Amino acid sequence: MNTPAATAFATATHRTENTTGIGLLRQPTTVLFGPGQRRQLPQLVASIGERVLMVTDARMAESPEFTVIARDLTARGVIVEVYAGTEPDLPRRNVTDITERFHRDDVDVIVGIGGGSCMDLAKVASVVLAHGGDVRDYYGEFLVPGPGCPVITVPTTGGTGAEVTCISVIYDEDRGMKVGVASPHLEAYAAVIDPELTLTCPARLTAAAGADALSHLIESFTGRAKNPSADDIATKLYAGKNLLADTYARTGLALLNTSLPAVAARPDDLQARSDTLFGAYCAGMAINTAGTAGAHAIQSPIGNLTHTPHGFGISALLPYVMRYNLPTRVREFAEIGRILGVTDGTDPEQIQAQRAIERIETILLTLGAPLDLRTLGLQPRHFGFVAEQSMLATRLTANNPRELTVDAVHGILERGYDGDRSWWR
Repeated sequence: MNTPAATAFATATHRTENTTGIGLLRQPTTVLFGPGQRRQLPQLVASIGERVLMVTDARMAESPEFTVIARDLTARGVIVEVYAGTEPDLPRRNVTDITERFHRDDVDVIVGIGGGSCMDLAKVASVVLAHGGDVRDYYGEFLVPGPGCPVITVPTTGGTGAEVTCISVIYDEDRGMKVGVASPHLEAYAAVIDPELTLTCPARLTAAAGADALSHLIESFTGRAKNPSADDIATKLYAGKNLLADTYARTGLALLNTSLPAVAARPDDLQARSDTLFGAYCAGMAINTAGTAGAHAIQSPIGNLTHTPHGFGISALLPYVMRYNLPTRVREFAEIGRILGVTDGTDPEQIQAQRAIERIETILLTLGAPLDLRTLGLQPRHFGFVAEQSMLATRLTANNPRELTVDAVHGILERGYDGDRSWWR
């Protein structure tokens, strides 16, 4: 039968290799990690400026932890302004709002504290305040003309990796789609990663963020190798799968393998929260140069249609995207199986790889994250639209280890809707 699912497998399955042996990292100047490290914020801020803009959301702004941070900053003689209007999925109106309320001459330092949207808003507001114009002027890669004011990122969920990435993802309401501002100039000056701030993260948000972090590690480790030239590195954010990103991916996978189930069982387990946040940091470091891939490209239009959390959309897609990519990345999935402890390496590589995928699904189920698209409310009538829209995310589809086409995405959606986790042949 000549259906999209049947024709998807005519897509090229050639393997890409990092033949140049390249490793590439982009990262903040300073990273402070550990329980209680938020208490170093006042000294860190005061060392680089006298006026700070705290960018957060309503929930975090009302927390005792935020109150103490703001009080301690004031005690150090720092003038504190607060923007607490950040919304989920960072709509463009938040960027417009913050750049209308505040001016570059009034801000020395921006602290983004909260989930990914809060940190992304802090990063992009920094460069728009510095260089003027509309955030739309900077949509795309390497279009930011220079640095903004220093940004310090403080994550309160364990998943997005936005504390260390040099991209901000914005939902443009007029265009009805998410768009990225990608530039090394968005890299935070410092990241303060305090697991204690994640202890009160709601269970649903913990699950969505955990699924997102897990996907970052998988997509960076199994992504396309590109062997970039010097010009490629100077003009493109994602250099592809590389040696240094792989090192972070391996560490993050080992951490999340045990920490995510532990957090699901005991949300107040500080060690599990610490390992989860460390794993999410490793994931952010990995995708900052390797990039995300097919699951992220397909999730964006699904999220716009269903208004479901990004991490849950990713979770619902992962089983089927992993199966689609498996023929080109058996070696990498087999190594993941060994990292996750589901094989001792004596099994055939194909079996090791399949066990890795099954273990990832078990972790997602333990978190309470969905493993099918029907749960999200996606309808078959949407498949064509989602497949076409996915192809517009060229920065992401270019990272997928197996070529993605409209028919291939349609096949992934069919399987995902039916919850068909059999092995594709």
